Amino acid sequence: MITGIILASGFSRRMKKDKLLMDIEGEKIVERVIRACVESDLDEIILIYRKKEVKKIGEKYNINTYYNENAHLGQSEGLKLGVKNTLNTEYMFFVGDQPFITSELINELIYQYRSSNLPMLVPYYNGNRGMPMIISSIYREELLQIVGDKGARDIVKRNMSKVKKVDIEEEILGIDIDDEEDLRKFKK
Repeated sequence: MITGIILASGFSRRMKKDKLLMDIEGEKIVERVIRACVESDLDEIILIYRKKEVKKIGEKYNINTYYNENAHLGQSEGLKLGVKNTLNTEYMFFVGDQPFITSELINELIYQYRSSNLPMLVPYYNGNRGMPMIISSIYREELLQIVGDKGARDIVKRNMSKVKKVDIEEEILGIDIDDEEDLRKFKK
């Protein structure tokens, strides 16, 4: 089983507003990510949130939601909260600000992961490591030890020989919205 863990409890520090609740093509950014997950072959979906408005969007899709009371300690707290709340064998980590991700991409990554017999999968967009990544529960304890404002990067770096790398041609699928400039580009 693969559980999708959507990390949506950040502070949008580079934006003046909560970027997850901004619209692209008439839909909230985080809702686009949630919808792609719901329409995919994921076995379970967990939304890690900080704002009630984000939780309400998750509830609309009938997915499990968990409040991240330690969001101020960094991205690792959301990651750990997701891992603690599932017993499944694989975790697929999503960021809530990747609005162009599709269920087709998610399904392709799941297929590539299952076909590889490797314990990790990382997509590469134009040669750059991106999200969503898949990590086996054999790394559960290491994931639960992560501290600060980072995800599983260091675990991946230490285990590159165990990572299935998947090149994604459509770079837009991996774009995340970090600041006003990014948002302006894609609102056109």
